[in-house]
Amino acid sequence: MESFTNERALVQAARDHLDEWLYGARVGAYGTLFESEPPALTGAELALLDHIDSELSRQTGDGLWGADQYGIVAGSDRGPTEGPGVVCVYHPTIPDESVRGTGSLDESTRAEFNDVLWTYCELVTELLQEEFDAFREAAAAADEE
Repeated sequence: MESFTNERALVQAARDHLDEWLYGARVGAYGTLFESEPPALTGAELALLDHIDSELSRQTGDGLWGADQYGIVAGSDRGPTEGPGVVCVYHPTIPDESVRGTGSLDESTRAEFNDVLWTYCELVTELLQEEFDAFREAAAAADEE
């Protein structure tokens, strides 16, 4: 593992790995939410959320799944006592306006789905943070050699 002389170099190097970590983090978060007992949504609700994703992709070019975005920021960006870490910079949401093909999505369902999407993104962030922490530990071990 490469040795990094400062936090900035470490963050920049970790950003190069973010995309490769992202797939596994998304799979892990999805499994935690929807393949565990009890799942966050019923099968019918998940199918509706997938339909909304598909319709939004056709209407706007941006769906829900895969629209989330993440970054690695230096510790100074997170606060005086925090080290560098992963943040979600975009949480996808279902817009207020009706999504074609879903009828009129009631506000409580839309809010519930948006809460689930937020939770999904936060789980992805946690899993990415674990990858980043392992990367940072490996870099620190290389520094000791």
